[in-house]
Amino acid sequence: MCGRFVSTRSPQDLASVFDVPRWDPDRALEPSWNVAPTDDVWSVLERVERETGEITRQLRPLRWGLVPSWAKSLKTGAKMINARVETVAEKPAYRRAFAKRRCLLPADGFYEWQTVAATQTAKAHKRPYFISPEDSQVMALAGLYEFWRDPAVEDDAPGAWWTTCTIITTEATDAAGRVHPRMPLAIAPADWGAWLDPAHEDPGELRALLTAPAAGHLAARAVSTAVNDVRNNGPHLLTEPGDDTGDA
Repeated sequence: MCGRFVSTRSPQDLASVFDVPRWDPDRALEPSWNVAPTDDVWSVLERVERETGEITRQLRPLRWGLVPSWAKSLKTGAKMINARVETVAEKPAYRRAFAKRRCLLPADGFYEWQTVAATQTAKAHKRPYFISPEDSQVMALAGLYEFWRDPAVEDDAPGAWWTTCTIITTEATDAAGRVHPRMPLAIAPADWGAWLDPAHEDPGELRALLTAPAAGHLAARAVSTAVNDVRNNGPHLLTEPGDDTGDA
């Protein structure tokens, strides 16, 4: 799975990397070294403009944890932060989004945890690892997004509509596979347009666009156990661990 990740690039940088013509500065997100489920995260997506009918590429925040349109509560999203590639095109919660509402979720890298067995001097614990591209380039994680209407809120009131997202995952390989059996999937830069195009709906062709992040050239290194607490944030989370054996 992918349950935490790092996203520190500015919206200006992301707009340049992903060729986004404009974004709303009033909706900018702060850099985060500990992005957690239900947080707002940066996304890149394409939508059809109602006035012109043209497709435009957007950079916008989405809530991490997909809430299907038929869900009764926003809380559903906390359990749907990941969609398995093996079933994403068939499962009712994801299949419409997979066909029509795909996005890219920019990340510097992601965290996974590996169980460390107990010893005579220390109890069993989980060691966090930061997994990122060897060349430090941005990761374009493959995501889906969905719109959800809160029935308890009036149409024009804040919070009436929510836009939420999920990250597509697969069996882990290379450096990520040595830490955890699952990993997020990514989209190569040459395929960003095809993945984001809302008119592109062929499941087989879409699956073919899903690749390992950084083409498998990933580095994994142990980091501070401070990341285990979602309340902690800052670049110190990526520091090498000391002699601590903190609990996850």
